[in-house]
Amino acid sequence: MSLVSGQRVELRIPGAEHTLGVLRHGHFGRPVLVFPSENGRAEDFESNGMVGAVQDLVDAGRVSFFCVDSLDGWTWSANEQPTEERAKRHLLYNRWLEEAVLPYIEQELGGRLPIITMGVSMGAYHAVHFALTHAHVVSLGIGMSGNYDVTTWHGWGETGDATYFANPMHYVAGMEGDHLDWIRQHAAVLLVVGEGPFEWEPTRSLPSTRDFAALLERKGIPHQLDVWGSDSAHDWPWWRKQLAHHLPRFC
Repeated sequence: MSLVSGQRVELRIPGAEHTLGVLRHGHFGRPVLVFPSENGRAEDFESNGMVGAVQDLVDAGRVSFFCVDSLDGWTWSANEQPTEERAKRHLLYNRWLEEAVLPYIEQELGGRLPIITMGVSMGAYHAVHFALTHAHVVSLGIGMSGNYDVTTWHGWGETGDATYFANPMHYVAGMEGDHLDWIRQHAAVLLVVGEGPFEWEPTRSLPSTRDFAALLERKGIPHQLDVWGSDSAHDWPWWRKQLAHHLPRFC
Protein backbone atom coordinates (compact mmCIF):
# COMPACT_ATOMS: atom_id res chain seq x y z
CA MET A 1 0.00 0.00 0.00
CA SER A 2 1.35 3.41 -0.96
CA LEU A 3 1.52 6.07 1.75
CA VAL A 4 2.45 8.84 -0.66
CA SER A 5 -0.03 11.72 -0.66
CA GLY A 6 -0.43 14.07 -3.58
CA GLN A 7 1.19 11.73 -6.12
CA ARG A 8 -0.43 11.60 -9.57
CA VAL A 9 -0.63 8.32 -11.45
CA GLU A 10 -1.75 7.79 -15.05
CA LEU A 11 -4.18 4.95 -15.73
CA ARG A 12 -4.86 3.79 -19.27
CA ILE A 13 -8.33 4.15 -20.74
CA PRO A 14 -9.58 0.68 -21.74
CA GLY A 15 -9.13 0.05 -25.45
CA ALA A 16 -7.30 3.35 -26.02
CA GLU A 17 -3.75 4.64 -26.05
CA HIS A 18 -4.62 7.59 -23.81
CA THR A 19 -4.54 7.84 -20.05
CA LEU A 20 -6.34 9.83 -17.40
CA GLY A 21 -4.88 10.78 -14.06
CA VAL A 22 -5.67 9.98 -10.44
CA LEU A 23 -4.27 12.01 -7.58
CA ARG A 24 -4.40 10.73 -4.01
CA HIS A 25 -4.49 12.84 -0.86
CA GLY A 26 -4.29 11.07 2.49
CA HIS A 27 -2.55 7.97 3.79
CA PHE A 28 -5.47 6.07 5.29
CA GLY A 29 -9.19 6.24 6.00
CA ARG A 30 -12.48 6.19 4.13
CA PRO A 31 -11.88 6.32 0.37
CA VAL A 32 -13.59 9.23 -1.37
CA LEU A 33 -13.63 9.23 -5.18
CA VAL A 34 -13.64 12.88 -6.23
CA PHE A 35 -14.90 14.14 -9.60
CA PRO A 36 -13.84 17.63 -10.75
CA SER A 37 -16.09 20.33 -12.12
CA GLU A 38 -16.70 20.49 -15.88
CA ASN A 39 -13.58 19.74 -17.95
CA GLY A 40 -11.55 19.66 -14.75
CA ARG A 41 -8.45 17.77 -13.68
CA ALA A 42 -7.48 15.75 -10.65
CA GLU A 43 -5.39 18.65 -9.34
CA ASP A 44 -8.39 21.00 -9.07
CA PHE A 45 -9.63 19.62 -5.76
CA GLU A 46 -6.46 20.59 -3.89
CA SER A 47 -5.73 23.78 -5.82
CA ASN A 48 -9.18 25.14 -4.96
CA GLY A 49 -8.73 24.54 -1.25
CA MET A 50 -10.96 21.51 -0.84
CA VAL A 51 -8.29 19.31 0.74
CA GLY A 52 -7.32 22.13 3.06
CA ALA A 53 -10.94 22.57 4.13
CA VAL A 54 -10.83 19.12 5.76
CA GLN A 55 -7.10 18.84 6.41
CA ASP A 56 -7.78 17.63 9.94
CA LEU A 57 -9.57 14.56 8.57
CA VAL A 58 -6.72 13.84 6.18
CA ASP A 59 -4.04 14.22 8.84
CA ALA A 60 -5.97 12.01 11.26
CA GLY A 61 -6.17 9.19 8.71
CA ARG A 62 -9.96 9.40 8.51
CA VAL A 63 -10.18 10.00 4.77
CA SER A 64 -8.24 9.36 1.58
CA PHE A 65 -9.27 11.36 -1.47
CA PHE A 66 -8.80 9.81 -4.90
CA CYS A 67 -9.26 12.69 -7.34
CA VAL A 68 -9.74 11.87 -11.02
CA ASP A 69 -9.50 13.73 -14.30
CA SER A 70 -12.65 14.35 -16.27
CA LEU A 71 -13.31 13.31 -19.86
CA ASP A 72 -16.03 15.93 -20.26
CA GLY A 73 -14.40 17.68 -23.21
CA TRP A 74 -14.94 14.55 -25.30
CA THR A 75 -18.26 13.52 -23.72
CA TRP A 76 -20.82 15.81 -22.10
CA SER A 77 -19.14 19.11 -23.01
CA ALA A 78 -18.82 18.19 -26.69
CA ASN A 79 -21.86 20.28 -27.55
CA GLU A 80 -21.31 19.84 -31.28
CA GLN A 81 -22.33 16.21 -30.80
CA PRO A 82 -25.94 15.08 -30.26
CA THR A 83 -26.88 14.08 -26.75
CA GLU A 84 -27.05 10.37 -27.58
CA GLU A 85 -23.51 10.37 -28.97
CA ARG A 86 -22.23 12.14 -25.88
CA ALA A 87 -23.96 9.56 -23.70
CA LYS A 88 -22.35 6.71 -25.68
CA ARG A 89 -18.93 8.33 -25.26
CA HIS A 90 -19.57 8.62 -21.53
CA LEU A 91 -19.64 4.83 -21.36
CA LEU A 92 -15.89 4.81 -22.03
CA TYR A 93 -15.32 7.04 -18.99
CA ASN A 94 -17.40 4.64 -16.91
CA ARG A 95 -15.26 1.75 -18.15
CA TRP A 96 -12.12 3.60 -17.09
CA LEU A 97 -13.57 4.14 -13.62
CA GLU A 98 -14.65 0.51 -13.32
CA GLU A 99 -11.62 -1.21 -14.84
CA ALA A 100 -8.80 1.12 -13.83
CA VAL A 101 -9.75 3.46 -10.98
CA LEU A 102 -11.67 1.10 -8.70
CA PRO A 103 -8.93 -1.59 -8.82
CA TYR A 104 -6.33 1.12 -8.14
CA ILE A 105 -8.20 2.30 -5.05
CA GLU A 106 -8.56 -1.27 -3.81
CA GLN A 107 -4.84 -1.89 -4.36
CA GLU A 108 -3.85 1.32 -2.58
CA LEU A 109 -5.99 0.57 0.47
CA GLY A 110 -5.20 -3.13 0.66
CA GLY A 111 -8.78 -4.24 0.17
CA ARG A 112 -12.22 -3.17 -0.90
CA LEU A 113 -13.89 -0.66 1.40
CA PRO A 114 -17.22 1.14 0.97
CA ILE A 115 -16.45 4.16 -1.21
CA ILE A 116 -17.95 7.63 -1.08
CA THR A 117 -18.20 9.54 -4.35
CA MET A 118 -18.39 13.30 -4.44
CA GLY A 119 -18.21 16.15 -6.91
CA VAL A 120 -19.15 19.75 -7.57
CA SER A 121 -21.09 21.21 -10.51
CA MET A 122 -20.87 18.68 -13.36
CA GLY A 123 -18.78 16.55 -11.02
CA ALA A 124 -21.84 16.27 -8.80
CA TYR A 125 -23.65 14.52 -11.63
CA HIS A 126 -20.76 12.11 -12.06
CA ALA A 127 -20.61 11.36 -8.35
CA VAL A 128 -24.33 10.74 -7.89
CA HIS A 129 -24.72 8.81 -11.16
CA PHE A 130 -21.77 6.57 -10.34
CA ALA A 131 -23.07 5.95 -6.82
CA LEU A 132 -26.53 4.95 -8.04
CA THR A 133 -25.16 2.66 -10.75
CA HIS A 134 -22.40 1.12 -8.61
CA ALA A 135 -24.08 0.71 -5.23
CA HIS A 136 -22.29 -2.61 -4.79
CA VAL A 137 -19.07 -0.67 -4.10
CA VAL A 138 -20.29 2.89 -3.38
CA SER A 139 -22.33 3.49 -0.25
CA LEU A 140 -22.86 7.25 -0.60
CA GLY A 141 -22.85 9.79 -3.40
CA ILE A 142 -22.41 13.46 -2.49
CA GLY A 143 -23.42 16.02 -5.10
CA MET A 144 -22.79 19.73 -4.61
CA SER A 145 -24.52 22.18 -6.95
CA GLY A 146 -25.33 19.54 -9.53
CA ASN A 147 -27.73 19.26 -12.44
CA TYR A 148 -28.99 15.70 -12.70
CA ASP A 149 -30.84 15.83 -16.03
CA VAL A 150 -28.37 15.46 -18.91
CA THR A 151 -30.99 16.42 -21.50
CA THR A 152 -30.81 20.01 -20.23
CA TRP A 153 -27.09 20.30 -21.08
CA HIS A 154 -27.35 21.96 -24.50
CA GLY A 155 -29.02 18.77 -25.65
CA TRP A 156 -30.13 18.10 -29.20
CA GLY A 157 -31.02 15.20 -31.46
CA GLU A 158 -32.98 12.07 -30.79
CA THR A 159 -32.11 10.20 -27.62
CA GLY A 160 -32.10 6.49 -26.92
CA ASP A 161 -30.91 3.91 -24.40
CA ALA A 162 -27.49 5.47 -23.86
CA THR A 163 -29.02 8.77 -22.77
CA TYR A 164 -31.70 7.09 -20.67
CA PHE A 165 -29.24 4.99 -18.69
CA ALA A 166 -26.86 7.95 -18.21
CA ASN A 167 -29.61 10.26 -16.96
CA PRO A 168 -30.50 9.93 -13.24
CA MET A 169 -33.74 11.86 -13.68
CA HIS A 170 -34.90 9.25 -16.19
CA TYR A 171 -33.58 5.91 -14.98
CA VAL A 172 -34.44 6.55 -11.32
CA ALA A 173 -37.98 7.38 -12.41
CA GLY A 174 -38.06 4.02 -14.18
CA MET A 175 -36.78 1.97 -11.23
CA GLU A 176 -39.20 -0.57 -9.83
CA GLY A 177 -39.45 -4.06 -8.37
CA ASP A 178 -36.47 -5.97 -7.05
CA HIS A 179 -33.92 -3.55 -8.47
CA LEU A 180 -35.52 -0.59 -6.70
CA ASP A 181 -35.67 -2.57 -3.46
CA TRP A 182 -31.97 -3.37 -3.80
CA ILE A 183 -31.08 0.27 -4.44
CA ARG A 184 -33.09 1.31 -1.39
CA GLN A 185 -31.03 -1.06 0.74
CA HIS A 186 -27.57 -0.20 -0.63
CA ALA A 187 -27.52 3.35 -2.01
CA ALA A 188 -27.67 6.76 -0.36
CA VAL A 189 -27.37 10.27 -1.77
CA LEU A 190 -26.56 13.65 -0.22
CA LEU A 191 -27.56 16.64 -2.34
CA VAL A 192 -26.22 20.07 -1.42
CA VAL A 193 -27.03 23.29 -3.25
CA GLY A 194 -27.30 27.01 -2.62
CA GLU A 195 -29.86 29.62 -3.53
CA GLY A 196 -27.28 32.24 -4.52
CA PRO A 197 -25.44 33.35 -7.67
CA PHE A 198 -25.32 30.91 -10.59
CA GLU A 199 -27.21 28.17 -8.77
CA TRP A 200 -30.30 28.96 -10.85
CA GLU A 201 -28.93 30.29 -14.10
CA PRO A 202 -27.11 29.20 -16.17
CA THR A 203 -26.47 25.94 -14.30
CA ARG A 204 -30.03 25.21 -13.15
CA SER A 205 -28.45 23.42 -10.21
CA LEU A 206 -31.03 24.60 -7.70
CA PRO A 207 -34.20 23.50 -9.53
CA SER A 208 -32.55 20.29 -10.74
CA THR A 209 -31.37 19.37 -7.24
CA ARG A 210 -34.82 19.98 -5.80
CA ASP A 211 -36.49 18.00 -8.57
CA PHE A 212 -34.08 15.10 -8.14
CA ALA A 213 -34.53 15.06 -4.36
CA ALA A 214 -38.29 14.92 -4.88
CA LEU A 215 -37.84 11.97 -7.26
CA LEU A 216 -35.66 10.13 -4.74
CA GLU A 217 -38.32 10.78 -2.10
CA ARG A 218 -41.06 9.31 -4.32
CA LYS A 219 -38.93 6.23 -4.95
CA GLY A 220 -38.02 5.78 -1.30
CA ILE A 221 -34.28 5.95 -1.96
CA PRO A 222 -32.34 7.16 1.09
CA HIS A 223 -31.20 10.73 0.60
CA GLN A 224 -30.69 14.09 2.25
CA LEU A 225 -31.29 17.51 0.73
CA ASP A 226 -29.39 20.48 2.16
CA VAL A 227 -30.27 23.84 0.60
CA TRP A 228 -28.05 26.75 1.67
CA GLY A 229 -29.15 30.38 1.58
CA SER A 230 -29.21 33.15 -0.99
CA ASP A 231 -25.58 34.07 -0.29
CA SER A 232 -24.36 30.57 -1.16
CA ALA A 233 -22.96 30.71 -4.69
CA HIS A 234 -22.01 28.13 -7.31
CA ASP A 235 -18.33 28.51 -6.46
CA TRP A 236 -15.42 26.99 -4.59
CA PRO A 237 -15.56 29.08 -1.38
CA TRP A 238 -19.02 27.71 -0.68
CA TRP A 239 -18.17 24.17 -1.70
CA ARG A 240 -15.28 24.26 0.79
CA LYS A 241 -17.70 25.23 3.56
CA GLN A 242 -20.20 22.58 2.54
CA LEU A 243 -17.55 19.85 2.44
CA ALA A 244 -16.23 20.81 5.87
CA HIS A 245 -19.78 20.81 7.22
CA HIS A 246 -20.84 17.41 5.93
CA LEU A 247 -17.85 15.11 5.44
CA PRO A 248 -16.79 14.57 9.10
CA ARG A 249 -19.91 12.56 9.91
CA PHE A 250 -19.15 10.03 7.18
CA CYS A 251 -15.44 9.42 7.86
